[in-house]
Amino acid sequence: MKKSILLLNMVLVLFITSCKNSEAEANKATTAPSDTIADEVKAPERVAPKSISYQMVKTKDWLKEKQSDSLQLRAAYALNRTDAKNLKTLDSIVVTNDATGDLEFYLPFPLEVATLKEVKKIIFFSYPTQTFATYENGYLMHTGPTNMGRKKDQTPTGLFFTNWKAEETTSTFNDEWDLKWNFNIENKLGVGFHEYSLPGYPASHSCLRLQESDAKYLYEFADQWELADKETVKVKGTAVIVFGAYDFDGPKPWLKVVKDPKALVISEADLDKVVTPFKASILKEQKNRATFESEKK
Repeated sequence: MKKSILLLNMVLVLFITSCKNSEAEANKATTAPSDTIADEVKAPERVAPKSISYQMVKTKDWLKEKQSDSLQLRAAYALNRTDAKNLKTLDSIVVTNDATGDLEFYLPFPLEVATLKEVKKIIFFSYPTQTFATYENGYLMHTGPTNMGRKKDQTPTGLFFTNWKAEETTSTFNDEWDLKWNFNIENKLGVGFHEYSLPGYPASHSCLRLQESDAKYLYEFADQWELADKETVKVKGTAVIVFGAYDFDGPKPWLKVVKDPKALVISEADLDKVVTPFKASILKEQKNRATFESEKK
């Protein structure tokens, strides 16, 4: 009798343990994140300035005072869509009164865009504001100044995908021009983004000029295409949207921020309108790349 009771207790313990393990596995299965969520990035931690306001100053005098202030210099290059070499040649420039914040707070793109939540990676170039931005799963990751195509050689707008890249290559327009950290987006026209001199206005022959640090960042950020053969693209690269129009006959648009700090702001709704016509194509190519990379494993 005692043996029977002992045997029964052992069976009950095993049954209860088995049930608990099964329940734990079930809970684990239902609470585990999906592949999509697991791949998502978190919003970057950012430092906001105490206030955002701007003023016009004489470049030469300002540089004498701020030549060792790395935060002010970084902001000045971005605000004037230029670089260290070209800033010195400008008579007057826009500067911020508080440069303690991250660069994202002084440039136009929104910090988050809900409609991009499904999009793993994308790059935007805004013609009217002469700025670019990268997003991952709807979060702004990086932004900076650009100088795009001049009036007679305007950068084409619309949806593109990065294709081939080279740390250094020669321009197809002029073989004396060396292009560093070059990434093409339109192969037939030879349009791409790369490091090059930023005079502070649209000056290129349709390419998208960048500061060296930004060119390096985009070079690593974007994906190259995958070719089935020399004539067939098997997998496209990272989505790039170039949008808007530049007033070539008017004053530099970023001068407006002196009177209105929000003059150039690109709202989430604005970017949503830009993305919506292309979103299906972007997601289609994203899925194609995911399938390709999965099959490679």
